[in-house]
Order: sequence, then C-alpha cells, then structure tokens
Amino acid sequence: MSADDNKSTKAERDAAQQAVLDNMARLKALRLAREAAMPQTAPKKKTAAKSSRTASGGKTQAGKPTEKSPALSAWLAEQRKGGFRT
Repeated sequence: MSADDNKSTKAERDAAQQAVLDNMARLKALRLAREAAMPQTAPKKKTAAKSSRTASGGKTQAGKPTEKSPALSAWLAEQRKGGFRT
C-alpha cells in the first residue's frame, strides 16, 4: 500500500465514524424531544399488602403463581441424571 492509499482509507474511515456520530446525535435529539413532549406522570406508589397470599389457590394479589423454582443444586443434579453437562 502506498501512502496515498493509507490516507484515503483513513479519510473514509473518519468520514464513516463521523456519520455514525452525527446519526447518534440526531437520534438522541429526537428521543429527548419525544420524551419532553410526553406528559409527565407521577410514579405509582406501591401499597403494602397485609398478606402476599390470597385465598385463591396459591396466587398472589398480582395473579401470578407462587411456585418456587427448584434450588440450583437440585436442578444441577437433575441435569446430571439426564446426561446433560453443565
């Protein structure tokens, strides 16, 4: 490679880098403008419940099941039994 090739390659690389930085700045400005235009809402306060369980079959108030995942050691033992290496 000659010195002219190196200069042109560096110039192309610098131009591409500048184009990326310009695009990032443009997108950031658009995001900030969009966020400024959105109405601000107060963060919701979480209320403490007396009990996390309800009488409805082991579900929490959010409606999610309260099943616990198996312990890591139990899961690893099961994987070894099944022939999976971890």
